[in-house]
Amino acid sequence: MATKVYIVYYSMYGHVQKLAEEIQKGAASVEGVEAKLWQVPETLSDEVLGKMSAAPKSNTPIITPKELTEADGFIFGFPTRFGMMSAQFKAFLDATGGLWKTQELAGKPAGLFFSTGSQGGGQETTALTAVTQLAHHGMIFVPIGYTFGAGMFEMENVKGGSPYGAGTFAGDGSRQPTELELEQARYQGKYIATITKKLKGGA
Repeated sequence: MATKVYIVYYSMYGHVQKLAEEIQKGAASVEGVEAKLWQVPETLSDEVLGKMSAAPKSNTPIITPKELTEADGFIFGFPTRFGMMSAQFKAFLDATGGLWKTQELAGKPAGLFFSTGSQGGGQETTALTAVTQLAHHGMIFVPIGYTFGAGMFEMENVKGGSPYGAGTFAGDGSRQPTELELEQARYQGKYIATITKKLKGGA
């Protein structure tokens, strides 16, 4: 039976979605792993999203809390809002109280990825504050550490991401993920999928 890795994200302007798509590619490259993309429900009205010049929603299916139980591992992604995950993703996790009560997600590995507006915008604090959500569910946080190698030490060019997970900088919205950031995302997908498979006993 295939090891199921769910990449669950929220993206307002498309940056997190691009990382999610690369993470899926990396996860799917691991033999025996089925990697599926999901997005969480939107909480803002179309009118408000229009005023914020949000990007059109993708056709990625919208996940429900119960569907989380089908996965063996997760990689959660979201934009930063004042150093933490966006309200849309937090609202989704707030709806998982039933799963918390029964600890149905306990023992499952989970990674994190993110997008911030600037270099000091929360590339590390967003992950650190999100870990509390994983801890209460009993999930196992899987950071990438410095296993990505030389790409972690890039100094000549602006690069998002950290030991906590892949990341990108959106700036005013016009900056798109660089090839190095996308490469790190693919790496994270493969890395966490490999660990998920091992934990499931498929290695």
